[in-house]
Amino acid sequence: QVQLVESGGGLVQAGGSLRLSCAASGRIFIINAMGWYRQAPGKQRELVATITRGGSTNYADSVKGRFTISRDNAKNTVYLQMNSLKPEDTAVYYCNANVYMQGDCWGQGTQVTVSS
Repeated sequence: QVQLVESGGGLVQAGGSLRLSCAASGRIFIINAMGWYRQAPGKQRELVATITRGGSTNYADSVKGRFTISRDNAKNTVYLQMNSLKPEDTAVYYCNANVYMQGDCWGQGTQVTVSS
């Protein structure tokens, strides 16, 4: 089993920055794509950003130019640098990892709250 543990969430004013981290542990052979998703109250979970093992990235239009996803394959860790935060970025952010032979794994989520 693979465990994903997120950290770095919190309360920030609009225009501020936060950096989320997600570390994978357990029985890991190879982690393919990793990503961040978010879910705001009353809304469906949505993709924020993904990154392949080779470093190719994909972003939701709403975060392009403000968020940056990166990963450290040696540490099985993915990061999300969030700049110029807006109140509409408020959500629970979930880490996702596609693990070879195990499929998709999810973290427990970390709350990000942006005040206006």
